[in-house]
Amino acid sequence: MQDRYLYLARHGEATPDERALTEAGQRQAELLGRRLRGVPLTAVHHGPLPRAAQTARLIAEQLGTVPLRECEAAGDYIPYVPERGELPPDIAEAMLPRLASVPAGERARGAELARQALTDFTGPEEHGDRPRHELVVTHAFLVAWLVRAAMGAPAWRWMGLNHGNAALTVIRYAPARPAAVLVYNDVGHLPDDLRWTGFPPELRTP
Repeated sequence: MQDRYLYLARHGEATPDERALTEAGQRQAELLGRRLRGVPLTAVHHGPLPRAAQTARLIAEQLGTVPLRECEAAGDYIPYVPERGELPPDIAEAMLPRLASVPAGERARGAELARQALTDFTGPEEHGDRPRHELVVTHAFLVAWLVRAAMGAPAWRWMGLNHGNAALTVIRYAPARPAAVLVYNDVGHLPDDLRWTGFPPELRTP
């Protein structure tokens, strides 16, 4: 078995109708691609929605011959809806009303895709003879879900984790060792005017 390095990126800033990236979002994607040059990526996975697909293509243009792979498990969905008893009372009062309108079918499909994402993207490399490096271009909820899993946190704890547009998170999965979050929400490749998009103002730092 070998190490696996999972690189996670939220799509670039999207237009209000979410059908494409803004000019800022395109620039964010290009800069993230430049940052990842030299990483021996074997694939760039991305969700099916246009904002993720376009981000992945712009990143891939900076990387050369790394293949693009669309997959539904990298898409935009709610990975887990907790029961009230799982949450501290104050958090339940704040969070559960926001999820109450999610239809049962959407909840079930989200849970299924979340399980598939864990199967597809996490854990050590079992078959190769060298470490594996993969990029998943996705949405904030899936980044939060995979970080939560890497930290061994309760299933509901994906809630409250935020991720900026084109920010980078890296998780290492090594044999016989716990997963390690090496980098989280890193925007070091972005200039000041392209940072913190996708974050509410109260969560932004200087």
